[in-house]
Amino acid sequence: QVQLVESGGGLAQPGGSLRLSCTASGFTISRYAMNWYRQAPGKNREFVASIPSSISRVTKYADSVKGRFTISRDNAKNTIYLQMNSLKPEDTAMYYCHTVLDTSDYGDAYWGQGTQVTVSS
Repeated sequence: QVQLVESGGGLAQPGGSLRLSCTASGFTISRYAMNWYRQAPGKNREFVASIPSSISRVTKYADSVKGRFTISRDNAKNTIYLQMNSLKPEDTAMYYCHTVLDTSDYGDAYWGQGTQVTVSS
């Protein structure tokens, strides 16, 4: 059974840091690109970061988080991370782990349950 379990969300002060984790079960993350999205109240879900399935260190980030957030993976732990530094109030959102697996002929998107990040004084 495919499952993505997130942790690490919470309350941070502006300028502070949080580290989100997403542990996968039912598949091996080394085979797949893994992604983070976020959704703030009243806004559409938006892309945050992506890490490819290859050993390449090339990653992708939304312009709004470049230089502040870092996505990484630990294949041995079947886990991806999102290190968030220099947090801003506008980073407040529900953060979701995401991947697309070949569990059907069309590919299937899988999402974690979401973990809330709140940046406030």
